[in-house]
Amino acid sequence: MIHRGLRMSTVVLHIVLIIGACIMALPFVWMVLSSLKDLSQVFVVPPKWIPDPFIWSNYKDSLTALPFGRAYFNSFYINMIVVLSQLVTCSMAAYAFAKITFPFREPLFILFLATMMVPGQVTIIPLYLIMKNIGWLDTHLAIIVPSALLNAFGVFLLRQFFRGIPKEMEEAAIVDGANRWTIYARIMLPLIKPALSALGIFTFLGMWNNFFNPLIFLSSTDKFTVPMMLNLYRGMYSTDWTLMMAGASIALIPVLIVYIIGQKYIIEGVTLSGIKG
Repeated sequence: MIHRGLRMSTVVLHIVLIIGACIMALPFVWMVLSSLKDLSQVFVVPPKWIPDPFIWSNYKDSLTALPFGRAYFNSFYINMIVVLSQLVTCSMAAYAFAKITFPFREPLFILFLATMMVPGQVTIIPLYLIMKNIGWLDTHLAIIVPSALLNAFGVFLLRQFFRGIPKEMEEAAIVDGANRWTIYARIMLPLIKPALSALGIFTFLGMWNNFFNPLIFLSSTDKFTVPMMLNLYRGMYSTDWTLMMAGASIALIPVLIVYIIGQKYIIEGVTLSGIKG
């Protein structure tokens, strides 16, 4: 009887999750279907889900109407620099907070985490003034450098993994003559690969979809990222929704690829389970 009750609860749970997944997928399905419609069919009442006819040329037109090739290149190289930089800076800071004893370590870590509670909109004006004074406005450095140097969530995530590593491993390495840099690079980093992978994926997804910072700091079209380029389809008096939906569908492909490849690392990384014995 107990097993039957458990099976029923499992079935109900799966049904609820499937319904929730379908509801969450509806906007993406609508986006893809709208990208294949004529502009007159997008806001038809009642809504018409299936395009008639399918206009596949919307995808070609969305790529040729604006310099999307340059935008994709900008987004990719900015993402790669920020991801690699954050993996280095966050892992170094996390290792220090987890394994090195120094004065005021815990208060400093709490203060560092407190920055997560400050919305980016609050600090954007001081950051803008700083970028203006050093001459980085309308350059990718204004987007890359602040993101590469500070990620409190990344430090917290990696610190939890570092704390799960037995201190005996570090002590044994010190006895063998290893210094801090050797321990960090050759012993600690290989043990936290799941967390590094999860952080890299989170950073890539966040930077790829970042619209606010490029909107503030960039003004030249040749420096725009993909979200900024998509925004150009929105005119003052009209918006070409079909081309925008086509461009958004294409922009979604790298995100889906990264998530499909790295979903097991995301699940393993956010569990904060440390290493397994």
